[in-house]
Amino acid sequence: MPSDGYRDYFKALGVNRNASSNEIKSAFRKLARKFHPDVNPGDQDAEGKFKEINEAYEVLSDPKKKKKYEQFGQYWNQSLGVDGFDVDFGRYRNFDEFLNDLLGRFVGGQGLDGSSKPYNSFSYESRRPANLDVHIGLQISFAEAFTGTQRTLSVNEEQVEVRIPRGVVNLTRLRVKGKGNLQPGTGRRGNILINLQVEKHKVWQLDGFQLKAELPVSYDELLLGSIVTAITPDGETKLTIPPRTLPGSILRLKGRGWPIKNGRGDLLFTLSLRFPPCLSSEELDLFNKLRELSLSDYRKEWIQSARL
Repeated sequence: MPSDGYRDYFKALGVNRNASSNEIKSAFRKLARKFHPDVNPGDQDAEGKFKEINEAYEVLSDPKKKKKYEQFGQYWNQSLGVDGFDVDFGRYRNFDEFLNDLLGRFVGGQGLDGSSKPYNSFSYESRRPANLDVHIGLQISFAEAFTGTQRTLSVNEEQVEVRIPRGVVNLTRLRVKGKGNLQPGTGRRGNILINLQVEKHKVWQLDGFQLKAELPVSYDELLLGSIVTAITPDGETKLTIPPRTLPGSILRLKGRGWPIKNGRGDLLFTLSLRFPPCLSSEELDLFNKLRELSLSDYRKEWIQSARL
């Protein structure tokens, strides 16, 4: 049956593009009974719908016509073959766009006349295939990056579940295959490309796969040594500070850092000296007595070494 323009025959029959011949036939019979002119006398809308589903069934019930319709889209009934190429007419908005693409395919290659010389005399540029990939920027928390998480994305009115593995780092790109944009008339579908942005944490910093943090300590803990409680991503842990440890020293916990493919990186604590916000009079008296009792000259060796 001739068509006065492109129609989505699958949509007209209410079936998906993977529908079997039996499903197409069943859908047609159901709609034909509903919109038949004998059932809807004088109803112009029903009559138009009846013609539309008949046209759709005529094409989709014929394997050859159905194949052409799926391949060529809105140009399914306009045969135009090019040896050696699959032509998807549904990609083009008009004939000029198709011609630009066709000529672009031969630039630098074999010409339309079979020669090998490039068609530099044409001003047409090579048209790249449509990019069907969907690019999405997704921000996750530091904790989600450490433990892994799941997110539901809405792409082309479809809810897509995405699993984010543990141990991802900032600017990681994830690929979800076959869930991107759909190219009409071909059934080809792109991918979802997710660019992850990991939020910064107030305490933890990631250096490669080493997890770092500053650990506040007091002067007496450094001078006399101590066992202190620290927090790690796995919970509390006890750390031993040896006597006379200098500020800025690093305590390393092997295998307690960022998740990696075959285990964990290291966890590094930098000891950061913190003074109390205020001292009592008793504390000040004790520090003054300590100064009086101290016999050490901390800068004597330094002064001798620093002279030019």
